[in-house]
Amino acid sequence: MYRYTDFDAAFVAERNAQFRAQVERRIDGSLTEDEFKPLRLMNGLYLQLHAYMLRVAIPYGTLSSAQMRQLAYIAERWDKGYGHFTTRQNIQFNWPQLRDVPDMLDALAEVQMHAIQTSGNTIRNVTADHFAGAAADEIADPRPVAELIRQWSTDHPEFQFLPRKFKIAVTGSPNDRAVTKAHDIGLRMVRNDAGEPGFEVIVGGGLGRTPMIGKVVRDFLPEADLLPYLEAVVSVWNLLGRRDNKYKSRIKITVHEHGIDDIRARVEERFALLRPAFIGVDQQLFAQIKPDFAPPAFKDRDTAPFDQAYSNDPVFRSWADTNLSAHRAPGHAIAQISLKAHGATPGDATADQMRVMADLAERYGYDELRISHEQNVVLPHVHKADLPAIHAALKAAGLATANIGKISDIIACPGMDYCALATARSIPIAQEIATRFDQLKLEHEVGDLKIKISGCINACGHHHVGHIGILGLDRAGVENYQITLGGDHTETAAIGQRTGPGFSADEIVPAIERIVDTYLSERDSADEAFIDTFRRVGMTPFKTALYGESDKKQKAA
Repeated sequence: MYRYTDFDAAFVAERNAQFRAQVERRIDGSLTEDEFKPLRLMNGLYLQLHAYMLRVAIPYGTLSSAQMRQLAYIAERWDKGYGHFTTRQNIQFNWPQLRDVPDMLDALAEVQMHAIQTSGNTIRNVTADHFAGAAADEIADPRPVAELIRQWSTDHPEFQFLPRKFKIAVTGSPNDRAVTKAHDIGLRMVRNDAGEPGFEVIVGGGLGRTPMIGKVVRDFLPEADLLPYLEAVVSVWNLLGRRDNKYKSRIKITVHEHGIDDIRARVEERFALLRPAFIGVDQQLFAQIKPDFAPPAFKDRDTAPFDQAYSNDPVFRSWADTNLSAHRAPGHAIAQISLKAHGATPGDATADQMRVMADLAERYGYDELRISHEQNVVLPHVHKADLPAIHAALKAAGLATANIGKISDIIACPGMDYCALATARSIPIAQEIATRFDQLKLEHEVGDLKIKISGCINACGHHHVGHIGILGLDRAGVENYQITLGGDHTETAAIGQRTGPGFSADEIVPAIERIVDTYLSERDSADEAFIDTFRRVGMTPFKTALYGESDKKQKAA
């Protein structure tokens, strides 16, 4: 895990002191809200529907137990006792008082955390595979790369006022758990014919009002060329990107308007100019970063306690079957902690729950936690012998729901409960869907099914790449929910197809039931996942289930 250098600590302290002075000027009236806005956004502070919101960076989703405990302390001391984990592996505090924000930032700095570049038209928090350094299918841990990118992009003088926000994701595995194809730049680790590691570079992905899957601009980029190539990509877009229309300012629109071949030629030309200027300092820095991500000294122990609990305790067995993933080290597992108890707010964790997770990481998990883009928490390194004790502690804290990847493991943005941009509620819809399918006891029969909900066209809930996507909109003052089917956030990424007219808030849960019933009747076996059934049978049976025979008649006409 990366530790701050003296430079890092001094930089963050200086930024915090600067912002404290700016807050004081806002409170005494020396700054208007319009004047204060660009200053607060540079420090992760938003003004939402009811209060300010502080968004804290969790670079590449990695936390120590001390950092998680500090987040719990901040939640209790200056907020309402909980935090909300987001799809960018950040945490948001939704109720801080403006006068307290500088103290919150200083408390974060005590544990080497900050809120810099979690907002504004700059390069945002770099995200990564939440199984990084642990996954059995991994080529290499992508977090050193993500940390290198974080240091390069933080306060980069050319990239502080970009046409729009810019997001980068990195994965080290062929199975993409970082949604790289829906990012402005996605980096997938690959090996060339000589076995050397490098990157497939994807540009122009993004969701929002114009969802697009990214396009490959480089099949193989040597590791040593990474920073100058990234700088070339962002520089080209910084010059070409639209500033006359914020809805057309993202790099995905630039790639669409110019074409990937033209963008590739411009990037390669810019890269040729930039590459000589990178005289090895970046690689020296990379070499210094890598040791911070050395794997723990994994312990070799008997797995008998796990085997016994798995055989004798059906509740533990269900949790193990659903929430555990394969680890690269013998005798170990990756344990996902669901923040999606049936009826709970997706992504929320109380201060007490944060402390429980911190204690488990410290005692059993080599002092590491991860935040996933799916708004859950991960213990990336746990020995199987400790899993019964971990499960018991999670159960006592209300954190042992066995639903990872299932229908109630819903991604949902804050929606109209918090967000000033939202046009519909997201949280209550997620809660109702999860509660309903828990009542029906269908969740495990349905199997892997990703539902993602956004409360507005900005798509913070990733609805476009959900197997079932739900978009909440305002229709003449009434909430209306559009459904898309067939989205995919993995290496086979796809944008979901809209089913047809939307549904009211009262109608949306029954509509989801009809979709699920159709899937269960159409799948060719219990092992065929929803996305595979949809790709095989197409939209027609689902539209018929949603809208009845009228859809068939309209199509015939």
